[in-house]
Amino acid sequence: MSRLDRTLPVTVHGHYWVRPATAPSGDRPVPLLVGFHGYGETAEDHLAALTSLPGAEAWTLAAVQGLHPFYTRSGRVVAGWMTRLDRELAIADNTAYAAAAVEAVRRETGASGPLVFAGFSQGVAMAYRAAAAVPCAGLIALAGDVPPEVDAAALPPVLIGRGLRDEWYDEVKMAADQERLHGAGIAVEECVFDGGHEWGEAFRSAAGAFLAGIARVPAP
Repeated sequence: MSRLDRTLPVTVHGHYWVRPATAPSGDRPVPLLVGFHGYGETAEDHLAALTSLPGAEAWTLAAVQGLHPFYTRSGRVVAGWMTRLDRELAIADNTAYAAAAVEAVRRETGASGPLVFAGFSQGVAMAYRAAAAVPCAGLIALAGDVPPEVDAAALPPVLIGRGLRDEWYDEVKMAADQERLHGAGIAVEECVFDGGHEWGEAFRSAAGAFLAGIARVPAP
């Protein structure tokens, strides 16, 4: 008998970290920023990056951790999002996971204002997928490109950024993303800063300004 290769859906548990807004919102609904970390990072790492953005105290922040943990050589437990193995199944699983995380955070914190997704490096692909699937007001994408299967026309306004010395998300990839997003009629802001594959101070400032603009509009 030939060897058979099958897949089986199972229930797994994912982690997300939440930091409720710390600044008074008055009568305005509290906005929600949900982020996705890079390869070999944790949701806690990503939450620290989101917390450092100017004006972040007015937002409820949530960082979602990839469903595939592994050990670093030092023994630290980190995570990744997916590989090319069972790619379509992983995309569907991760997108549903992201949507469920948004619902859970809204339910437990009461953050009913505008929703923005953010991603760094490998997490950018997840941010694009989530933004195309869940109604939102904006997307922050640092050092990662638009996944090929995402319908660009379904995306909200986007802030994309890269460091000048980023060898992975280089000028060619960013230009391709700009052309694709502009071609789909999406409002795009760009930030190229002096740095590498990292959160640069200039990008933090640009992200803070992007969020400030969105916080002034009604929730979708």
